[in-house]
Amino acid sequence: MTKRIAVLGGGVMGETLASGFLRYVTPRPDVVIAERRPERAEELARLHDVTIADALDAVRGADVTILVVKPQDMAGLLDEVGGAIEPGSLVVSIAAGIATTFIEQRLPTGVDVVRAMPNTPARVDRAVTGVSGGASCSPEGLALAVSLLETVGTVIALPEALQDTVTAVSGSGPAYVFFLAEAMIDAGVAMGLDAATAQHMVHHTILGAATLLESSGETALTLRRNVTSPNGTTAAAIQTMEQLGVREAIVSAMSAARDRSRELSGG
Repeated sequence: MTKRIAVLGGGVMGETLASGFLRYVTPRPDVVIAERRPERAEELARLHDVTIADALDAVRGADVTILVVKPQDMAGLLDEVGGAIEPGSLVVSIAAGIATTFIEQRLPTGVDVVRAMPNTPARVDRAVTGVSGGASCSPEGLALAVSLLETVGTVIALPEALQDTVTAVSGSGPAYVFFLAEAMIDAGVAMGLDAATAQHMVHHTILGAATLLESSGETALTLRRNVTSPNGTTAAAIQTMEQLGVREAIVSAMSAARDRSRELSGG
């Protein structure tokens, strides 16, 4: 039973995860958020009825600690709180590029460490999160991390060596869709639609396509072919994308995201 969860970092993702725990974990845990900005701490306490504490006090007695800080801040945070994290507890890090070994070296023996990469659709309980247990993580610790992260979406367990790929595919993935939406809206406006109409059409086209992709059981390739009649309008669009190297550009962009994640971890 998870009685106390410390969330270190009260930004958007920290708030999102805390909200998921409060709504779906039973019995309702005591969620403590460490947030240094006074106005933000006050907002979190008011919106979610959570305890606000400094990082060191937050982790004392916590069954689970969630590290929601920037990669460059991780070493300093662990130096501050590592000694207070109790053996037998679980630590989940969502910092891009930070390996479990980096965290394990700064914590007492017997702490389960899990690395996770959720994405921003966690805000609407539609995250895709890749999780990997550290070398000393128990099966029970990994299972607990999965169950907690499932409060905000789908969770996929995989080897840590693939976490940089997870970052490139799903961690950064929503931004690729948003980028496509921007381009489609701009094109609609350039061809005569008003901005509000173009935005409404594009948002719902993407939502509908994603829902169909998820529910139909068919592959993206099959669905694309089904809507691409020979010599039709969609065929003209796809042919132009292929000629402009859109597919290759996407692969290159995702490779760049993976490589940047490796750089962050020193790999």
